[in-house]
Amino acid sequence: MKRYAVTTLLVAGLGPLVAAAPAARAASFTCAVAMKPDETAICGSMALSDLDVRMATLYGVATKLVAMGERGVLQDDQRRFLGERAACGADTACLTTLYQARIAVLDGVIGRIAANGPY
Repeated sequence: MKRYAVTTLLVAGLGPLVAAAPAARAASFTCAVAMKPDETAICGSMALSDLDVRMATLYGVATKLVAMGERGVLQDDQRRFLGERAACGADTACLTTLYQARIAVLDGVIGRIAANGPY
């Protein structure tokens, strides 16, 4: 019962973040100033834009939930992800695979907290 309540709270907490997320083709960054190949590919693809928004939302939630010591690791991993994303350039298959992997990691972080959290 306790796990169900915490999961419900986490999902309810994501509601306002997801509702506030911009509509279609609205990446987590401003597409109007996107200049890099990876950014323009994301802005030009609804599927990639959706993955970008989902990843950014999960990252924001995860950084709020993890302990202080783990936050730095999460931030380092995010910087590494951004470097790998840039290396993909405009290759949508590369970007899709990269985003799916990052989302899986962030889902795992949040799931672990939900299962073991300090509540």
